[in-house]
Amino acid sequence: MTISFKVSEKTKEKMIEHFENLKRDKTPAYAIFQADEEDTVVTLYESGKVVFQGVSADIDANYWKETERILTGSLPEEKEKKKKEEPIDNTDYYFINSIGSDEVGKGDYFGPIIVTASYVNKKDIPFLEELGVKDSKKITDEKILKIAPTIIDKIPHETIILNNIEFNEMVKEGYNINKINSLLHNKAILSLLKKDNFIYDMVVMDQFTPAKNYFGYLKGTADNIFRKITFTTKAEDKCLSVACSSIISRYRFMKEMEKLSKELDKVLPLGAGSIVDEAGKDLVKKYGKEVLDKYAKVNYKNTEKILNN
Repeated sequence: MTISFKVSEKTKEKMIEHFENLKRDKTPAYAIFQADEEDTVVTLYESGKVVFQGVSADIDANYWKETERILTGSLPEEKEKKKKEEPIDNTDYYFINSIGSDEVGKGDYFGPIIVTASYVNKKDIPFLEELGVKDSKKITDEKILKIAPTIIDKIPHETIILNNIEFNEMVKEGYNINKINSLLHNKAILSLLKKDNFIYDMVVMDQFTPAKNYFGYLKGTADNIFRKITFTTKAEDKCLSVACSSIISRYRFMKEMEKLSKELDKVLPLGAGSIVDEAGKDLVKKYGKEVLDKYAKVNYKNTEKILNN
């Protein structure tokens, strides 16, 4: 993923300061710096153009867009790029017996990361179509709350919930978001397979990182690795088992956020935008900065804004 836009002098100064200790030794022509932010390569040019490349490019780009808005009052315009033509994938991910996994919570500052692996038999397809199952991102929260319990009751699945205390400990040990995500997907798939002798044609996963990286993250960290995985983009739209996992994960995430909000007597907002920063400041003021260790992903850039402003 590649995202680019132009920033003001004020934002350039903030970026130079932020990436001071993350810079690469070599700098491209006309660039002020090139730096590594976990799985994103960030390049800032003298012209003010900034380029984000990598799996988490959208998360890092959104942070600096929001910074630009705060400093200047307006968001930068993202430059349109000509998309490379991708080869047509004629694989049948739909009318098959499949296992698919999907996650929720990676882009949210508050709340856990939840991964679900589900098994869909071809005989379940009419039932799922009648419910209107598709990618959970394209279904309203109201509909997810309505149909998810039926899917949970009917479709074999395994859900793994990683709370923020566990997440923050893993980050301290040197794990990045994609390594954590890979471990959770692997665990969910293996746990599901232990439940029954499922007959399946394919195990499908949305490609959040290249296959080589995925298995590289698992090497030496997972006791057992499931390898017969078909990675594809937009898997939620293509494969019903991935769509079911997406819906179940979203449903569990909403329930977890509801529970955490009751504990704090404050509704925790979704995402990682300015409203999240304001909520974080309120929580720190009320409970102290330690509250973030339990309820937030403290390595996200929001923490810096919450504690330093």
